[in-house]
Amino acid sequence: MDQHISSTITGTQPIATADRIKSIDTIRGMALLGILMMNIPGFGINWDWWYPLVTSPRSGKDYYTFATVFTLFEGTMRGLFSMLFGAGMVLFMLNKKEVPGQATVAEYYYRRLLWLVFFGLVNAFVILWQGDILFFYGLCGMLLFAFRKLKPKWLVAIALVCVAFAMIKKEWNWNEFRDKRAAYSEAMTAKKEKKELTPEQQGAIAKWTEIETRQGKPDTTLTNENLRKMRSGYLTIFTYFIPNNADGEIGYMYGDPWDMLCMMFLGMALFGWGFFSNKLKTSTYAMWMLIGYGIGIPVAWMIFDQSMMNFSSAGAYADRWRVSHNVFTELRRIPLTIGHASLIMLIFRSNAVPWLMKALSSVGQMAFTNYLMQSIICTFFFFGYGFGNYNKLRFHELYYVVFAVWIFQLIFSSIWLRYFRFGPFEWVWRSLTYWKLQPIRK
Repeated sequence: MDQHISSTITGTQPIATADRIKSIDTIRGMALLGILMMNIPGFGINWDWWYPLVTSPRSGKDYYTFATVFTLFEGTMRGLFSMLFGAGMVLFMLNKKEVPGQATVAEYYYRRLLWLVFFGLVNAFVILWQGDILFFYGLCGMLLFAFRKLKPKWLVAIALVCVAFAMIKKEWNWNEFRDKRAAYSEAMTAKKEKKELTPEQQGAIAKWTEIETRQGKPDTTLTNENLRKMRSGYLTIFTYFIPNNADGEIGYMYGDPWDMLCMMFLGMALFGWGFFSNKLKTSTYAMWMLIGYGIGIPVAWMIFDQSMMNFSSAGAYADRWRVSHNVFTELRRIPLTIGHASLIMLIFRSNAVPWLMKALSSVGQMAFTNYLMQSIICTFFFFGYGFGNYNKLRFHELYYVVFAVWIFQLIFSSIWLRYFRFGPFEWVWRSLTYWKLQPIRK
């Protein structure tokens, strides 16, 4: 951490604007805008959007948009955001000192995260965004406190353990999937040979038929029902989302928190090495960009080409591959994320587009506000209680909305921070964390 930062902050107060690390805000701003690229299908198009893309000829604007977004950005923007969250948690604790008569640093830390969990529930159940990440970040962040004093090399080791758990879990699930396919094939062979099927064989056929139905051509009835509800009023959508959001908020933490944790630990390590605070040599950033892209892009294309584009042919894919390509997801996501971060750092220190870097820094400084703002804007633009544009745009046209939101947030954030210390939601969050109204106007 920059020496002047550590020496100018005392007590337990929020970071002043002059003490912020601009490079971190800039990368966070890029990650925040990039997250909308991945979230926009969930906001604006029916859940079965993938089927025509993976079954149609590989051509056209929709396909090329899908291929580009998935190969270069899928998971990486959230990965970058997770890295910066881990770095931010370390920075939060380093910038605080114990003050007699006041709450401890640990109390402020956990109070901050508990409020983040609360805001995640608001995002999911009030703003009605099904892809909320604040809830998960708040819970995962609570684990980071115990590791705050570890050296970067040990944080990397823990991150690699998380990667290993993620890969083992994916392969475990894949083996169970292939076992169902094998049981189905065995039962179908017996059926063709006119043998009497056992209850287990009948169950195997029923289970696989259900899987093929779920991953095959979408059910028109379910699609139309989803469209009807999404184009309805707020109360209808709210009621419709309750079971899905409840299952999602709990299910993810139970099933697959490893990808988020591994990126947070990596972020803590990279912060300790000075990666995010612009301390490394230009040649080092260039090297990591080339390594990240050199490994990440080929692996990403392999997963897209061999797995994603065969999603509707689950049986044939299971018969062909002993190991699922999705097992290598983290081997794609981690290098690509580091490559993106390195590229942003190179542009940042080159001062090539200072106006853009400054605008991205403003977006990053208001990341909490801008994240919730994306949910508010997109749900109102697409859902029935707003402008009702749900499922009315083609896949590539969704990204026109993304670009419009980007432009708005770049301009809005820059103007807002001319007059105020924090974004509006940052101000609320800080005031709740310190249990005291914070000064907001400059």
